[in-house]
Amino acid sequence: MNFMEEKFQRFDSALALVCDDKQYTYSELSKKIEEYKLQIKDKIPANSVVSILSDYSFESISLFFILYDYKNIIVPITSTIKSVIDEYQEESFCEYTIKIEDELVIEKLNQNNTHDMIKNLQENNSSGLVLFSSGSTGKPKAMIHNLDNLINSYKEKREKSMNMLVFLMFDHIGGLNTMFTALSMGATLIIPKTRDAKTVCELIEKYRIMVLPSSPTFLNLILISGEYLNYDLKSLRMITYGTEAMPQSLLKKLKDTFPKVKFLQTFGTSETGILTTSSQSSESLYMKLDDENCEYKIVENELWLRSKTQVLGYLNASMDSFTEDGWFKTGDLVEEIEDEYLKIIGRGKEVINVGGQKVLPAEVESVVLMMDNIEDCMVYGEKNAITGQSVVCDIVSKIEITQKELKKQIRAFCKDKLDSFKLPTKVNLVERTNFSDRFKKIRRKD
Repeated sequence: MNFMEEKFQRFDSALALVCDDKQYTYSELSKKIEEYKLQIKDKIPANSVVSILSDYSFESISLFFILYDYKNIIVPITSTIKSVIDEYQEESFCEYTIKIEDELVIEKLNQNNTHDMIKNLQENNSSGLVLFSSGSTGKPKAMIHNLDNLINSYKEKREKSMNMLVFLMFDHIGGLNTMFTALSMGATLIIPKTRDAKTVCELIEKYRIMVLPSSPTFLNLILISGEYLNYDLKSLRMITYGTEAMPQSLLKKLKDTFPKVKFLQTFGTSETGILTTSSQSSESLYMKLDDENCEYKIVENELWLRSKTQVLGYLNASMDSFTEDGWFKTGDLVEEIEDEYLKIIGRGKEVINVGGQKVLPAEVESVVLMMDNIEDCMVYGEKNAITGQSVVCDIVSKIEITQKELKKQIRAFCKDKLDSFKLPTKVNLVERTNFSDRFKKIRRKD
């Protein structure tokens, strides 16, 4: 029995999970784990590579901790698209797959290949975790963690009674961080049936949720929808945000809307794990990376990390993002001020090059979002025969307006707030900006 299961037994009658309006205690979670152990004991050998085809549920969480206890290498897959499932199982060298129905449906896959990093985990009797990058640019990378090492970083979490909503998905490092944090503290994990503004606001009211982990894109959707006006959200004590740069103007709107809520910027990557951070204030985008398990440095404005919980490597890609001495190049551009406070100002690959001048999309978005008649915007670069690239802005407008008039208003508003080369040269009226199922902006590429 691992230390997490020992904690589950100690927390006993405390409420562990709420899923589909059904409540489960830690005692019930322990019993489900024991029940599933009997179902898989003779069907899946220890140290096998096993995919779980599910998002969060009482059953999938129980199954996760059994496989962890049996030193399996776990591949959580939330996609329901067969071609994606097949690709992920192939790229992660899966030997078994499990679907959760009335009973567990276990299938042995035709897998004759493996990888040295998988062999190394198996030879050391260590559990593993394989996560995939979002794949918004090119082929998704299969990242492999030593799961023992990752979960052990939650061992000393102090017991705390609180309700937390898990927002990011079962195959996302941020979502798993919420699960590990909540369950290692004896807190209650609230699992939304769907990830939309109405459902999330409804759950906050119903279960008096205190902590909401989210992304800037989703938080803006809550404001746009107006659903926060339809529910009592007074239980909220903290909103954490990450996965992409937060526009300063959006943070101000959020703080004005939820004045009593503390806003904390989180930071982490699938490669390094989620780090402990502290924001300069709820109104500030500056934060400290004060995690004893991680060190950082800034190289040509790019944040580099080296952590005790970082991946062993990629199963299907080169290690170009890592230096020989173990530093991970995050691709995030940062600005540093006194007392080691950092601000994420954008992704290096998203910088727009206008005639040699660099434009950060988040900076332009923050200014545009200050306009009263703008609900949402997304800025990206397009090829330009003269300047190399030009600044393009997709806009969701609150009012009926022509594209020509909107462009005129935006350029006039931004004229004294941005350098001339940063002004949008093209404006598109759209019904919604483009974002992934993880509520992260997908900026168009040339």
